[in-house]
Amino acid sequence: MKRTILSLMIASVSMMVFAQKKTSTSAIVAFDASTAIDDLPKAENKTSIAAIDLAKNTVQFEAAIKNFAFANPKIQEHFNQESWLNSDKFPKATFNGVITNPSAVNFKKDGTYNVSVDGELTIKGKTQKVTTPATIVVAGNTLKATAAFSIKLSDFGVEGQPISAGKVSGEPKISVSAELN
Repeated sequence: MKRTILSLMIASVSMMVFAQKKTSTSAIVAFDASTAIDDLPKAENKTSIAAIDLAKNTVQFEAAIKNFAFANPKIQEHFNQESWLNSDKFPKATFNGVITNPSAVNFKKDGTYNVSVDGELTIKGKTQKVTTPATIVVAGNTLKATAAFSIKLSDFGVEGQPISAGKVSGEPKISVSAELN
């Protein structure tokens, strides 16, 4: 009897802890470095991992660099080369952040909430602080989160002739969207 009660208590606590974290393995991270000269440097990664911890108000994303798909395979090849993102040495980009205004969202009530997220983005082994507005839509047990911001490629050690020639933006737009359960 004591074992049954103990097992039920452990299972209940585990379910409560699990319910406090929403995750996705199909979040979308889009990269848009298009310019007036070239609109091809755009890519999407539809297999990114995302998590929001409701108790800690933390936000995390992880995107495999090789999973960014470009319309032009040559651009994708350059994107992964050592001189650009060097995906063999640095296989993923990560973001770890926190919702800075947690009172702006009620995870227990359906609705659309505008929040601010501060965190650290790591690309090519270099970490930079990022602050971005984000939207969280609560619908039952599902969260939909979106955010958009720009980065400076030079902050992450990405430079080169295509940027200086104006074919690739030195400050691409990054957008993130995820449906988390």
